[in-house]
Order: sequence, then C-alpha cells, then structure tokens
Amino acid sequence: MTIPASLAGRLAIPAIVAPMFLISGPDLVVECCRAGLLGTFPALNQRTTEGFIAWLDAIEARLDAASAPYGVNLIVHRTNSRLQQDLAVVVERKVPVVITSLGAVKDVVDAVHSYGGLVFHDVISARHGEKAVKAGVDGLIAVAAGAGGHAGTINPFALLDEIRSFFDGALVLSGSLSRGRHVAAAELMGADYGYFGSLFIAAAESMASPEQKAMMIDARSADIIHTDKVTGIAANFMKASLAANGLLDAPGHVGALDLEGEARAWKTIWSAGHGVGAVRDVRPARAICDALIADYREVTV
Repeated sequence: MTIPASLAGRLAIPAIVAPMFLISGPDLVVECCRAGLLGTFPALNQRTTEGFIAWLDAIEARLDAASAPYGVNLIVHRTNSRLQQDLAVVVERKVPVVITSLGAVKDVVDAVHSYGGLVFHDVISARHGEKAVKAGVDGLIAVAAGAGGHAGTINPFALLDEIRSFFDGALVLSGSLSRGRHVAAAELMGADYGYFGSLFIAAAESMASPEQKAMMIDARSADIIHTDKVTGIAANFMKASLAANGLLDAPGHVGALDLEGEARAWKTIWSAGHGVGAVRDVRPARAICDALIADYREVTV
C-alpha cells in the first residue's frame, strides 16, 4: 500500500468521503472525520471565499486530535474565478488534503506542497493520470464506470491496472463503492483507498433536500443515466430527476438543457452513481461510517 506519511494511522479504514457539489458541508465532514473517515467538501459549496473561510473555521473548531484529517475540493479550471482566492486560503489554513478536479496544474500542487499538504486529483483515464503525475500530485482518484457526478466509463480493473503501470503513489478507487468490504476489494485490485459518494447523499447531515434524499432511497442502478447533455461533461444522473425537469422523451432519450450556468443544473437535476441501491434510508453519517468500518474489519481482520 502507498499511504502518505501524513495520513498513516489517522484513518479507521482507508476510505475517503467524496466532496459532493451542493451536498457536502461542515456537518457531514465533521461527522465523517470524527468516525475515522477522511471527510471532504467542495470550496464552491460556499458562494463566496468569505463563506469558505467560515466553513473552515467551523470544521476546525469541531475536530480534535483523535479525528481523521479533512480535505477540500478545488475546481482547477479557467471558469473558476475564485481559484486563486480559495487557494490562498487553503495555503494559509494548511488544509491537510486538497482534491483537484478538471485540471492538474503544477502551480496549484506546488502551493499545497509548500506547507506539507497533499494533492489528490480526479482522473477518468490513464491519459489524464499521466498529466496529473507530471504536475506532481501525491495521489490519483480513479473515477471508474458507475461513479456519481462527472464519471468515466472505464472498468475499474482496467483503469487501476493502467494507472498502476506508471504511478506508484496513493491510488483511490471511485465508482459504486457502498460497503466496507468494497474497500478491501479495491486494495486487492491495487488501490490504497476507497472513495464513497452516493452512500452519503441521504445522510442526515447531507445538504441534499428531503426530495433528493427520497429519490435516492427509491433509486436503483438501472435508474442512473450517463449523459453529457446536462453540463456539457459526461456525468451520471438519476433518471427520475431528468424526467422531472422535462429532459426525457418518450423513448427515454435525454434532451439538451438550456441553462445560464452549470451550477444551476445540479440544483434540480440530481446525480448519483450505480451504488445508489445501497441507500435505503436516511441515517446519521456516523452510523454509515460505523457500518463501513465494521464491514471492512469483518473481512480483513
């Protein structure tokens, strides 16, 4: 296993709770970290950099030395006008883990490394992974077929093997994980961590609306549609939310969405991965984490 020294021994199991747009906030992050999983959130879940700072204050005030580290997601893309402001805050506050998406930029990696932070980067292919390695990232998140949000289409066996052929750093598997034993399976496949997203959308501390949580509980893997018609980048969405927004025709084809900005799309068109069938009720995040930890230990101890 390739566990960075700053994370060694600090997680109950090698698992990360993904930063989910409009879903992850301080309450979810804190409860996951207290349980022993690495909790994360997107900086852009706060509308301003000042709000982002307030969230960091709230999270850091509620965590202690026994808690797992937390992480922040930064969108590294020219459309993110806040990147430099938010990055400056990340450096000043010495955020332990930064997850970058939509671009691997060496200057961003160097800034996080300046204080000893870690950078993990989302990739959906080996080609993207090679670019991120050149930028100096510490870890790669292999976003395989079936993951929620902006997901790839490559089978996890193939994706992990291709990445391991050129990268010996920390490797995270994303895509339909919903049990602790799935983390153990990911380790056998060559990954170091498992990545959980959809399982926590219906958590009590999630910022998802009651309607979105109810849709998660009702959905199964067959109810997930992979399309680029919503945001311009291929992602997995719940069929029922597409239908509710008038985006499905009679045969079930997805029509184009006419919105001013991508952020608006995610407010009423809801994403989830193929692991959605594991979501059966609204539970506290701590209960979800405890179940994952117990299941992992059952098959590894």
